[in-house]
Amino acid sequence: MRRSRTFRVQVSGPLAVFTRPEMKVERVSYEVLTPSAARGVLEAILWRPAVRWVVEEIAVLREIRWTSFRRNEVSSRMPSRPRLPYFADDDRTQRNTVALRDVAYVVSAHLSLTGRAGAGDNVAKFEEMFARRLSRGQTFHQPYLGCREMAADVGPATGGRPPIRLSKPLGLVFWDFDYRSRPPRPLFFEAALDRGVLRVPSEDEVRRANDPVEARS
Repeated sequence: MRRSRTFRVQVSGPLAVFTRPEMKVERVSYEVLTPSAARGVLEAILWRPAVRWVVEEIAVLREIRWTSFRRNEVSSRMPSRPRLPYFADDDRTQRNTVALRDVAYVVSAHLSLTGRAGAGDNVAKFEEMFARRLSRGQTFHQPYLGCREMAADVGPATGGRPPIRLSKPLGLVFWDFDYRSRPPRPLFFEAALDRGVLRVPSEDEVRRANDPVEARS
């Protein structure tokens, strides 16, 4: 068996920003949690080279609400070899952020073994490891909702709150990076909410949709 059972994890927080890449100046969020951000939350609970997370669905539990604010950000990225000294005050700029507020989701996902799995690695071991860490609230680092300062609360989904009843197209949404390409290329998919649930396509479906040869045919 190369994949685990499906886990359901509730993710919530007061603020979230899943930045749309087409916005160059202002930081503007997608309307829902993206698959890559969901994977990041799951990897904060359990990450191993032998497994990878595959997100299946994202259920939206609270109405989509917005807030905006300004915050200071540095203009440049940290180089691989930091230059010393560095003064943030000289590189700071104030930018507007359009964020989601009071968000809550249920992420349905499973673990899949990778090519780096060893002879002693099996799906059952990682299932037990993840279930134990999730129930105890153990994480490798603080899970976050798009930006590191926007902390996320995570726990097992109890099924108490149903998804919202909203159905609408969301347009192109970032799925994840294709790390087989050099440099890695971003992959997108046509997303839609169906009664509050976002179905996440498989990697093969996304690759076919982003393949220019397939698109021309």
